[in-house]
Amino acid sequence: MEKMTAWEALPGQTPDAKLGSLGIERGRKIDIRMLDEITRAYEVAVYLFFEEDLVRLRSLESVIDEYSRFADYERPYISVESFLRFTRENDPSFERTMQEFPLTIEIVNIGLTCAAANGKKIPFVSGLMPFLEDLDFDADPLQ
Repeated sequence: MEKMTAWEALPGQTPDAKLGSLGIERGRKIDIRMLDEITRAYEVAVYLFFEEDLVRLRSLESVIDEYSRFADYERPYISVESFLRFTRENDPSFERTMQEFPLTIEIVNIGLTCAAANGKKIPFVSGLMPFLEDLDFDADPLQ
């Protein structure tokens, strides 16, 4: 008997339904740390976009294909794992900052993609990173 994966165990038949059971829905703003947990626990690919038009108007596959020849940090998107690894390595205060000022990502798309190395379709979430002017670093978390 084959063991059920964590993804398969989620209720629902579609990526929208399965992720919806975890609170991940289009239009919601989700803490980046929760997206990282979902990536690890359920093997969901999470892509963070820096350009609104790309995430809203283009398919994930077309964007990945167009920018595949560029290095990870030269693309207009990045995987949540790569973003957090880079940030943690380059900013020792990142974890503390995340406690005080959670970074929330707007969920734009949910689906299945062929982005897996073996060609198998995997669930994905694409989200829009907040623009710098949308981040509220002026609030005093100690008040």
